[in-house]
Amino acid sequence: MRARTKARKRALDILFESEARGDAPLDVLAHRRETADAPPVSDYAVMLVEGVVANQERIDQLLAEHAEGWTVARMPAVDRTLLRIGVFELLWVDEIDDAVAISEAVELARMLSTDDSPRFLNGVLGRIADIGEHLRAAR
Repeated sequence: MRARTKARKRALDILFESEARGDAPLDVLAHRRETADAPPVSDYAVMLVEGVVANQERIDQLLAEHAEGWTVARMPAVDRTLLRIGVFELLWVDEIDDAVAISEAVELARMLSTDDSPRFLNGVLGRIADIGEHLRAAR
Protein backbone atom coordinates (compact mmCIF):
# COMPACT_ATOMS: atom_id res chain seq x y z
CA MET A 1 0.00 0.00 0.00
CA ARG A 2 1.38 3.41 -0.99
CA ALA A 3 2.17 6.05 1.64
CA ARG A 4 -0.74 8.36 0.81
CA THR A 5 -3.12 5.43 0.58
CA LYS A 6 -2.03 4.41 4.09
CA ALA A 7 -2.48 8.01 5.23
CA ARG A 8 -6.02 8.09 3.85
CA LYS A 9 -6.79 4.81 5.61
CA ARG A 10 -5.36 6.15 8.88
CA ALA A 11 -7.40 9.37 8.53
CA LEU A 12 -10.49 7.24 7.87
CA ASP A 13 -9.77 5.19 11.01
CA ILE A 14 -9.40 8.30 13.16
CA LEU A 15 -12.48 10.10 11.81
CA PHE A 16 -14.59 6.92 11.95
CA GLU A 17 -13.50 6.19 15.52
CA SER A 18 -14.26 9.73 16.66
CA GLU A 19 -17.75 9.58 15.20
CA ALA A 20 -18.47 6.10 16.59
CA ARG A 21 -17.32 7.03 20.08
CA GLY A 22 -18.66 10.59 20.06
CA ASP A 23 -15.18 11.96 20.71
CA ALA A 24 -13.70 15.04 19.08
CA PRO A 25 -11.67 14.02 16.02
CA LEU A 26 -8.69 16.14 17.04
CA ASP A 27 -8.65 14.46 20.46
CA VAL A 28 -8.61 11.02 18.81
CA LEU A 29 -5.86 12.22 16.50
CA ALA A 30 -3.77 13.50 19.42
CA HIS A 31 -4.27 10.24 21.31
CA ARG A 32 -3.22 8.19 18.29
CA ARG A 33 -0.08 10.28 17.84
CA GLU A 34 0.88 9.93 21.51
CA THR A 35 0.26 6.18 21.81
CA ALA A 36 3.51 4.30 21.34
CA ASP A 37 1.91 0.98 20.39
CA ALA A 38 -0.42 2.51 17.77
CA PRO A 39 0.60 2.64 14.11
CA PRO A 40 2.27 5.94 13.22
CA VAL A 41 0.15 8.81 11.92
CA SER A 42 1.78 10.49 8.93
CA ASP A 43 1.78 14.22 8.30
CA TYR A 44 -0.58 13.66 5.36
CA ALA A 45 -3.07 11.80 7.57
CA VAL A 46 -2.88 14.63 10.12
CA MET A 47 -3.55 17.16 7.36
CA LEU A 48 -6.55 15.15 6.14
CA VAL A 49 -8.09 14.86 9.61
CA GLU A 50 -7.49 18.52 10.43
CA GLY A 51 -8.79 19.60 7.01
CA VAL A 52 -11.97 17.55 7.24
CA VAL A 53 -12.62 18.88 10.74
CA ALA A 54 -11.99 22.51 9.72
CA ASN A 55 -14.23 22.26 6.64
CA GLN A 56 -16.80 19.66 7.71
CA GLU A 57 -19.79 22.00 7.63
CA ARG A 58 -19.10 22.99 4.00
CA ILE A 59 -18.18 19.42 3.03
CA ASP A 60 -21.42 18.04 4.49
CA GLN A 61 -23.39 20.76 2.73
CA LEU A 62 -21.86 19.70 -0.60
CA LEU A 63 -22.53 16.04 0.14
CA ALA A 64 -26.17 16.79 0.94
CA GLU A 65 -26.52 18.70 -2.34
CA HIS A 66 -24.83 16.06 -4.54
CA ALA A 67 -25.72 12.70 -2.97
CA GLU A 68 -28.96 12.15 -4.83
CA GLY A 69 -31.54 10.47 -2.63
CA TRP A 70 -29.32 10.34 0.47
CA THR A 71 -28.96 12.54 3.51
CA VAL A 72 -25.53 12.74 5.07
CA ALA A 73 -26.84 11.21 8.31
CA ARG A 74 -28.33 8.23 6.44
CA MET A 75 -25.12 7.30 4.61
CA PRO A 76 -23.15 4.35 5.94
CA ALA A 77 -20.51 5.73 8.32
CA VAL A 78 -17.56 4.45 6.28
CA ASP A 79 -18.97 5.96 3.07
CA ARG A 80 -19.70 9.28 4.78
CA THR A 81 -16.17 9.46 6.15
CA LEU A 82 -14.56 8.50 2.82
CA LEU A 83 -16.69 11.11 1.06
CA ARG A 84 -15.59 13.78 3.53
CA ILE A 85 -11.93 12.91 2.93
CA GLY A 86 -12.49 12.78 -0.84
CA VAL A 87 -14.23 16.16 -0.97
CA PHE A 88 -11.50 17.69 1.16
CA GLU A 89 -8.85 16.38 -1.24
CA LEU A 90 -10.82 17.52 -4.29
CA LEU A 91 -11.31 21.07 -3.09
CA TRP A 92 -8.51 21.89 -0.66
CA VAL A 93 -5.49 19.75 -1.60
CA ASP A 94 -4.04 21.23 -4.79
CA GLU A 95 -1.26 18.67 -5.27
CA ILE A 96 -3.72 15.77 -5.64
CA ASP A 97 -5.40 15.31 -9.03
CA ASP A 98 -9.17 14.92 -8.90
CA ALA A 99 -8.99 11.50 -10.54
CA VAL A 100 -6.56 10.29 -7.86
CA ALA A 101 -8.72 11.58 -4.99
CA ILE A 102 -11.76 9.85 -6.47
CA SER A 103 -10.05 6.56 -7.29
CA GLU A 104 -8.44 6.34 -3.84
CA ALA A 105 -11.80 6.88 -2.12
CA VAL A 106 -13.46 4.32 -4.40
CA GLU A 107 -10.71 1.76 -3.76
CA LEU A 108 -10.98 2.16 0.02
CA ALA A 109 -14.76 1.79 -0.27
CA ARG A 110 -14.24 -1.39 -2.29
CA MET A 111 -12.08 -2.81 0.52
CA LEU A 112 -14.02 -1.55 3.54
CA SER A 113 -17.67 -0.93 2.71
CA THR A 114 -20.65 -2.39 0.87
CA ASP A 115 -20.80 -3.69 -2.69
CA ASP A 116 -22.73 -0.58 -3.78
CA SER A 117 -20.38 1.89 -2.07
CA PRO A 118 -17.70 2.23 -4.77
CA ARG A 119 -20.28 3.25 -7.39
CA PHE A 120 -21.99 5.61 -4.92
CA LEU A 121 -18.73 7.33 -3.94
CA ASN A 122 -17.63 7.57 -7.56
CA GLY A 123 -20.91 9.26 -8.51
CA VAL A 124 -20.98 11.77 -5.66
CA LEU A 125 -17.30 12.68 -5.91
CA GLY A 126 -17.53 12.86 -9.70
CA ARG A 127 -20.41 15.36 -9.52
CA ILE A 128 -18.47 17.51 -7.05
CA ALA A 129 -15.28 17.27 -9.13
CA ASP A 130 -17.23 18.45 -12.20
CA ILE A 131 -17.90 21.76 -10.46
CA GLY A 132 -14.68 21.75 -8.44
CA GLU A 133 -13.11 24.70 -10.23
CA HIS A 134 -16.17 26.82 -9.46
CA LEU A 135 -16.23 25.63 -5.83
CA ARG A 136 -12.51 26.29 -5.33
CA ALA A 137 -12.91 29.81 -6.72
CA ALA A 138 -15.82 30.50 -4.34
CA ARG A 139 -14.01 29.63 -1.10
